[in-house]
Amino acid sequence: MSGADAAGDLAPSDAVVRKAEPGRRFRFPTAILLTCAALGVAGAVLLAPMNWLSTLLTGPLPFLGMALAGLWLLPSVIALRLLRRPLVGLLVALIAGLVLVPFSGYGFGSVLTNLWWAAFTELPFLFVLWRYWGTSMHYVGAVAVGIVYPISAWAWFDLGSMTLFAQVAFFAVTMASCVGGTALGIVIADRLRKAGVGTPTATILR
Repeated sequence: MSGADAAGDLAPSDAVVRKAEPGRRFRFPTAILLTCAALGVAGAVLLAPMNWLSTLLTGPLPFLGMALAGLWLLPSVIALRLLRRPLVGLLVALIAGLVLVPFSGYGFGSVLTNLWWAAFTELPFLFVLWRYWGTSMHYVGAVAVGIVYPISAWAWFDLGSMTLFAQVAFFAVTMASCVGGTALGIVIADRLRKAGVGTPTATILR
């Protein structure tokens, strides 16, 4: 964790409970929407080649395919860390999925896939009603999806036919990828904020 990151965790905007008018947190000003659109398109540009690569690796080299899993968390983590607004993670994932539709080979299935991964980035904040934006919350989502995904994809990867060591390694690689992708997203978002992109006003007391 960088010094700037640690300082951000101690900042009032990361820890206070914001009192606001009902529904205010769910409004999306034009600037927020434009930022989400830009992040969504950038995410699609990243995920388009990664989608084909992971598909090619799924059969012969599933472990390498899982090493890319954390990239699907990246756009949503950046959005949530940068903007600190409810549902921006899902919104960015939706935009990225829609952009990917003609390029992924899975059609609108890409939208569902992106939303599935983004849901885990959003859920920890949902549980606290988007009132706490500490760094640890991002990692809660990363650990959760790192556990849930191998279980949900057990039959797809035929994990039951693997040795116990291989199964444990599969979980470990997926977890490391999700945590690594989340850490990268946090770093990118913090750099963008220092550059003046985005706004942390979602957590300021009003």
